[in-house]
Amino acid sequence: MEKHTILAIALSSLVMVGWLLVQPKLFPPEQAQETEQASGTAPSAAGTPVPAVSAVQPADGSAAGTADEAAAGTGELAAPAVPAGTDTSAAAPDASANAAAEAGAVSGDGETAAGSAAPAIAEERVIVETELVRAVLTNQGGDMISYRLKKHSDKGDMVEMILSAGDTESHAFTLAFGGLDARPVDSFFRVSRPSPLSVEFARDFSVTGYPGTITLIKRYDFEADEYLFRLTVSLDSASTIPLNVNNAAYTLAFGPQIGPGFQKLDQRYEYRHYYTMVNGKRKTEKVGEGNPSIIGTRVTWAAIAGKYFTVIAVPDNTLYEVAFSAKPEPGLAAASRLYMVRPALDSARTNDVFHFYLGPKNQENLGRYDTGDNKFKLRELNFTKAASTSGILSPLESLLKLLLQFFYNLVPNYGVAIILLTLLVKIILFPLTKKSSEASIKMQALAPKIKELQEKYRENPAKLNAEMGALYKREGHNPMSGCLPLLIQMPILFAMYNLFNTHFDLRGALFLPGWIPDLSLPESVYNFQTPLPLLGWESIRLLPFIYVGSQMLYGLATRTPEQQGNPSMKMMMYVMPVMFFFILYNVPSGLLVFWIMSNVFTLIQQVILNKYLAAKRQAAVADEGPPPVIAPPRRKKRR
Repeated sequence: MEKHTILAIALSSLVMVGWLLVQPKLFPPEQAQETEQASGTAPSAAGTPVPAVSAVQPADGSAAGTADEAAAGTGELAAPAVPAGTDTSAAAPDASANAAAEAGAVSGDGETAAGSAAPAIAEERVIVETELVRAVLTNQGGDMISYRLKKHSDKGDMVEMILSAGDTESHAFTLAFGGLDARPVDSFFRVSRPSPLSVEFARDFSVTGYPGTITLIKRYDFEADEYLFRLTVSLDSASTIPLNVNNAAYTLAFGPQIGPGFQKLDQRYEYRHYYTMVNGKRKTEKVGEGNPSIIGTRVTWAAIAGKYFTVIAVPDNTLYEVAFSAKPEPGLAAASRLYMVRPALDSARTNDVFHFYLGPKNQENLGRYDTGDNKFKLRELNFTKAASTSGILSPLESLLKLLLQFFYNLVPNYGVAIILLTLLVKIILFPLTKKSSEASIKMQALAPKIKELQEKYRENPAKLNAEMGALYKREGHNPMSGCLPLLIQMPILFAMYNLFNTHFDLRGALFLPGWIPDLSLPESVYNFQTPLPLLGWESIRLLPFIYVGSQMLYGLATRTPEQQGNPSMKMMMYVMPVMFFFILYNVPSGLLVFWIMSNVFTLIQQVILNKYLAAKRQAAVADEGPPPVIAPPRRKKRR
């Protein structure tokens, strides 16, 4: 391995380090476009101006968006009949948490038509269970407070897709009358169960300055084998009542964060990406920790994606204003919110339909909404684009993923499948490896002539370059032929790195019991009670040490006598593996299994190649025969 090959490996290693460090910023996301609307009026769905209103509040006269509603009478409503799946253990214990009487029989002052107080509404929690999820909803705002995935675990429990902020209970799919700065409604709603997999929340509201009331209905419809559900928001009134609070009818919001739990978002081992699908193309939205980032174009869907799980919102054809927010919240390491702002409306009745996917970010589940193979008959949504994280290398990663799945079907162990895929890639790349090794041997043979030219034309660089070019041409050798095969392999290595770092099926995949129980996590042989100073290590991990050993063994086994005193080669053999040791210390064990086996297979290939090339050189020398013996000239005898 001469200096060109050493340089190629050094550059490749530096590129790899750069990839690891700047991969999240490699493809700069597009800036979110903010939309501006004239104040005072807002366009309705039909495009006509809608008069602005000052306030929307519960029709019983209590403040909209408050949980402390005055009790509407001296007594409380008797416990209602509880439908199957309803959790009544969390009913509000005191009168301050009870809602005022429902507005169907209530006048503006909170009394019934007969003048007596209406019964109060207590909190009810409704549980909906399917084969895949366990959802908990509350009639306080008609919100969802828990959405657990039954087939995926997190620290011994089901994965929770709605993370809470500290000890505060989270409310997702909240509704606020108005725009992004409006306060969500948290009044208590009436509850009904149209079916075991459907829940409906209803509440009447009055609009200041207009007679009559608007009935708000939030209905959730689930299916037995779907991670996706339908949320219908209905607004109904006896006569046309305009709904325009600060240029919007209402804002539907998901947050404060998707699960499962995490310590930090380092953008490599856990991250949050914000995507929109616009005109069939996925766009990455830039979201900061300040004001929400507003998307000004109509979207097919909007998503918050983590490493293994995602939430995707699919609105109907109404021109909603979509926004994302990553503004920090107390008690939560990082927040990720998604908003759908409905335009102001001026009609007696409207039904807005949203679909939400909360689940794993894998091909099997996301692909159902591309093909139409789902209970909601949704198709061509391109949900699988929410799982794409490799940029221009996505097609290559998809191919490798198919091969990995093929090997897993043969041997149902993803650790073994990773080893087999690594072996296959090494076999496919063997011609390039062979070409690189032959080029290295050729350069070693030319080394004496190159050195001679360098000594001869030391003071004339231009002449040296010309003579070097002539030498390479005479010998039929391209000096870059040793570097290019190594560089061509880099995209494959990058794609395999991303595959083993993010492939969903590796989550929870067992390789070796007692040592590597989950290929998506770092393995551990000993855990510290407190992290080590400076290093911050929480565990002793064996795979990084094996990686360093395999890398150094490869360097020792493949170096030539000319390289033993080469400072550059010593750096490559010792410094680079140690540097990668610290970079890769906490990576998923599946990624290190690939890297170690890649070193092992490369070492075996190189040993075989060295023997093959040595035998080839010996055969060539034997064919040429021994060099001719030239007898010294005879001396003439003196007479």
